Amino acid sequence: MNPLIWHKVAAVSALGLGTYGAHAFKPQNPSYKDVWHTASLYHLVHTAALLSAPITKNPNLFGGLLTAGILAFSGTCYTVAFLEDRKYSTLAPFGGFAFIAAWGSLFF
Repeated sequence: MNPLIWHKVAAVSALGLGTYGAHAFKPQNPSYKDVWHTASLYHLVHTAALLSAPITKNPNLFGGLLTAGILAFSGTCYTVAFLEDRKYSTLAPFGGFAFIAAWGSLFF
């Protein structure tokens, strides 16, 4: 796979959810705004990291793990915040593990 594909994944990943959370998301319970903010922060940082995937030794491993982490961690947090129900939080630890594994893959 062409390592530059991760630039396209980053471009798609960067669209909209942070903006929605900052301007339109108004949960009934204000604590869910913090959950959305956490999802947005991790989403932003790891989307920016995706831009560096092509210059890593294993770009598809690094990019794949970051993408999995964004989907599992941030996606779970967005879902929990949007639905205002923590029962949907079961995938978040897997996303966190994917982030750790992605950064750890830079050692090899």
